[in-house]
Amino acid sequence: MGASSVWRRMSSLGTWLCLVISASLCLWVVEGTSRRPNIVLILTDDQDVSMGGMTPLKKTKELLGDKGVTFTNAYVASALCCPSRASILTGKYPHNHHVMNNTIEGNCSSKAWQKTQEPNTFPALLHSIGYQTFFAGKYLNQYGAEDAGGISHVPPGWSFWFGLEKNSKYYNYTLSQNGHARSYGQNYSVDYLTDVLANFSLDFFNHKVNYEPFFMMIATPAPHSPWTAAPQYENSFQNVSAPRSGSFNVHGKNKHWLIRQAKTPMSNTSVQFLDNAYRKRWQTLLSVDDMVEKLVKELQNRGELDNTFIFFTSDNGYHTGQFSLPIDKRQLYEFDIKVPLLVRGPGIKPNQISQALVENIDLGPTILDIAGYDLNKTQMDGMSFFPILRNANVTWRTDILVEYQGEGSNRTDPSCPALRPGVSQCFPDCVCEDSYNNTYACVRTISADHNLQYCEFDDAEVFVEVYNLTADPNQLTNLGKTIEKEILEKMNHRLMMLQSCSGASCRTPGVFDPRYRFDPRMMFTNQDQQGYLLSRKSLKRRSLL
Repeated sequence: MGASSVWRRMSSLGTWLCLVISASLCLWVVEGTSRRPNIVLILTDDQDVSMGGMTPLKKTKELLGDKGVTFTNAYVASALCCPSRASILTGKYPHNHHVMNNTIEGNCSSKAWQKTQEPNTFPALLHSIGYQTFFAGKYLNQYGAEDAGGISHVPPGWSFWFGLEKNSKYYNYTLSQNGHARSYGQNYSVDYLTDVLANFSLDFFNHKVNYEPFFMMIATPAPHSPWTAAPQYENSFQNVSAPRSGSFNVHGKNKHWLIRQAKTPMSNTSVQFLDNAYRKRWQTLLSVDDMVEKLVKELQNRGELDNTFIFFTSDNGYHTGQFSLPIDKRQLYEFDIKVPLLVRGPGIKPNQISQALVENIDLGPTILDIAGYDLNKTQMDGMSFFPILRNANVTWRTDILVEYQGEGSNRTDPSCPALRPGVSQCFPDCVCEDSYNNTYACVRTISADHNLQYCEFDDAEVFVEVYNLTADPNQLTNLGKTIEKEILEKMNHRLMMLQSCSGASCRTPGVFDPRYRFDPRMMFTNQDQQGYLLSRKSLKRRSLL
């Protein structure tokens, strides 16, 4: 089925939906415009902010950041694609949406996910109140797999659906076009995925219902591997290398064993590989920059820009040589869990910088709040930062939870027989980026007087990492064994609370919030030699499994 036929079928569906929406929603409608704002979410894949990931996006920074708010403390609930995207869609922490990794077994786009979580994603809720909803790009890593219902499965709540089968690619991929498979080849002019997504997004304006508000989500492959740049950008940034500052090629002493096993200094082949990857990642982002420019111009030409909020962010960060780890994400450090977040829209003053601590579980509540949806009807863990966008004087959170369940099997990698069982994502020189016990949970705290990260691993050591990012922004010195007794106790207690939170309980005051009240009765009595860490048995009981 051709694209034009798909659009005709979708347009007919949209017209039918318009006829059945409630009369109360029609009160919002004025001929030719929407009283309720339109909303666009642009989601990149594996784009860091700590290592210069926004540098290539000059037009994006000008059109979005300079025209709105740039958040300098934006984080993800999990530093891996599928759990993070599930958190964006549901507004929930991984321990509540139960997507643990990028596999079907880890609940990534599984039948269980489809049954329990998809009907309550924020796009489905937007659709229920009369928003036209458009999706194009990467959804969840296992979307389209046979065990996940195949290409014919269209998640509920989407009026227009162009979902990529499985993981990021640039050529030779399949899209589900409203449940119908369409395969693409390797001809740049018609097949390059970032451009295809841009074209579908622009074409949406020719088929949408003009008197209904719309929500668009465009999820690009860039800058995820295989880092295939458009032909016109293949020679860009030839003199660029991965940043050599901070923790680059530094041994991760006093860290989890997975970090300690990295070889320092890195081999020349690893350094060459990561430098090449760094350049290619930037090259792929130039097409994203073009896409953002085209979209903003189209909104402006159609008179929609002044009534449209545009969000730009990523599903997780990335590292290239930090602590001698060549390339990946999945770690607890700033370079992997911190992401770009730019927002422009009606009522947002230009050139604003916000230091508010926000997380990707907040995107759904914020977008629903903008649309006028009653957030009390949701079970989301996140909170709306719409008041911050409006420059309102609000009391904001001081901490968030980050959690990850390591990937790996209990067997030795045959290419690295000297390594212990359970490792994964190993490079030719046997530096492994993940393991089954790379399972951790962290409290990230930013308050007036504290800038801390407290993390516990679910491993035999119940290993702890603590960082003061004011004094140590590169997270070189683990304070787990030297930090003040009272702080350790409070952070341990807060982590336990957040790992079992749901909905409103995830939004209670953090330990450095003046409203915080510590109840020592909530502490576990089974303490280890430091006196404030959970036993392995207790940690297992509250783990993500």
